[in-house]
Amino acid sequence: MSDPLFRIPFETHPNRTVSYHEAIACYEKMAAAFPCIFRLSIAGPTDSGYPLHVAVLSTSGEFDPEALRRAGKRILFINNGIHPGEPEGIDATLLLLRDFLTQPQRQHLLENTVLVVVPIYNVDGCLNRGSFSRVNQNGPEAYGFRGNARNYDLNRDFIKCDSRNAQTFNRLFSTWQPDVLIDNHTSNGADYPYTMTLIATQHNKLEAPLGDFLRHTMLPDLYARMAHRGWEMCPYVDGLGETPDQGLQGFCDYGRFSTGYAAMWNCIGFMPETHMLKPFADRLRSTLAFMEETIAFLHEHGEALARARTQAIQRTVTKREFALDWRINQNQRDSFRFKGYAAKYKPSEVSGLPRLYYDRSEVWERDIPYYNTFEPSLTVVKPWAYLIPQAWENVLSRLQNNGVHMSRLREDALLEVEMYRIDSFKNRNEWEGHYYHYDVRVTLQRRQHLFRKGDYVVLTNQPANRYLVETLEPHAPDSWFAWNFFDPILMQKEYFSAYVFEDLAAEFLRQNPEVRAELQELQKSDPEFAANARKQLDWVYRRSPWYETSHRLYPVARLLHPLTLPLDEAENK
Repeated sequence: MSDPLFRIPFETHPNRTVSYHEAIACYEKMAAAFPCIFRLSIAGPTDSGYPLHVAVLSTSGEFDPEALRRAGKRILFINNGIHPGEPEGIDATLLLLRDFLTQPQRQHLLENTVLVVVPIYNVDGCLNRGSFSRVNQNGPEAYGFRGNARNYDLNRDFIKCDSRNAQTFNRLFSTWQPDVLIDNHTSNGADYPYTMTLIATQHNKLEAPLGDFLRHTMLPDLYARMAHRGWEMCPYVDGLGETPDQGLQGFCDYGRFSTGYAAMWNCIGFMPETHMLKPFADRLRSTLAFMEETIAFLHEHGEALARARTQAIQRTVTKREFALDWRINQNQRDSFRFKGYAAKYKPSEVSGLPRLYYDRSEVWERDIPYYNTFEPSLTVVKPWAYLIPQAWENVLSRLQNNGVHMSRLREDALLEVEMYRIDSFKNRNEWEGHYYHYDVRVTLQRRQHLFRKGDYVVLTNQPANRYLVETLEPHAPDSWFAWNFFDPILMQKEYFSAYVFEDLAAEFLRQNPEVRAELQELQKSDPEFAANARKQLDWVYRRSPWYETSHRLYPVARLLHPLTLPLDEAENK
């Protein structure tokens, strides 16, 4: 039996998860009992008004992140309760830490690994405790809610950082620069025998040395270890059809998700997704086993991981071309030996129409298609530097939170740069507090542009390069333009009265015959355009010197070539 001082409710009530206050109280007890190797501190605020805590288990007694990295320690970052209705990671991590602290014979596994733990990330949702919001889930008897205090899904917020939770997380992640992230979850979806499914960072999205290490060394080893422990895993069931027998496909983890955000920093991310219909006790124990086996793997392969990650970071610093978006390679088909339940249909007692159910008495096992190779669908050549006007504080603060190295102009500078003009985009309405832009089409223009004293210069010679291009290139799917940070540029601030502009437009066309010729050609080829006087006048206006140049001009500029600039170092706070 465990030490009663650190016992959690699950150990006597196997369908119960700790509350927020119970969890933090247990962490405080462990920190008080083992101060030499275990510390609990406040990382920053959350939207709930309660702080985000971070716990560190370092058997060397060193707690400074930079000193630990210099000493060659691997950093395993464990995040719990991002969706507090999926709470098993919260309890499993308490047991994991308790066992390492109270059983010194196990601590050799942490000789070269430091555990950094967020006890409960979505503090807000954990405080919003109930028993009915997870209708598809088998226990526990009470749990938290998916949304935070502002009803954000925090696993869509790692880039846009609308929540204080995410802003604090970015700073914490940047401080520790972990090698591996585990973000514990529970799945929804089909029924099947596996208790544990796994989303891993897309290996193609990591720089090759690290992606190859994940695919060929780490994942096969973890799958084998979990099977040996009695918790056989399968990939996260993102099916090609309604039921798993039709095949699986890899999860496209953009930077908005935890594993995608981790990949931007050459950190391997895992999202364990225990199956919702399995008993809470089984989900908890399989989560605990996965974390233990990851620690055991790092103990044996930490140096190889370090080499692969060092090479990956160096490639990120020096490479020229980056992928902005990805698609599944439909011609690269793998297979997975899957165990499933027979999918059948019967009349619904609600609608009378056919409904799906899974017959657990009929188990099948066979190879099914598994598409898990991604290839770039959109790429960009990085500039030498990005220039960001100081007015865009919402962007600059996020760069600072992520430890991006920036400088500032000491004086005004007229520079030849590339700047995007936004041609078109589509909107997804009411998504996580935004009218998200997608299918963004842009034109890249070279121009002379005046930058002011205090504007920011961000060189692309740093480990943050992938984060920079995926957030600052406006047509990337998780760019800050996509998340509406730059929407003021989309609205014209001045316009014309037709009866006034008619005479100016006529004079402009007389002085610019090439524009007149283009207009006449368009009038001939487009009858609808030719029949609309207002549309023609607007067409001329947009080519005239009266049209505001800032309309749809994306304000972040690309400086293509090295240049001596009058710079001061910017403070990262």
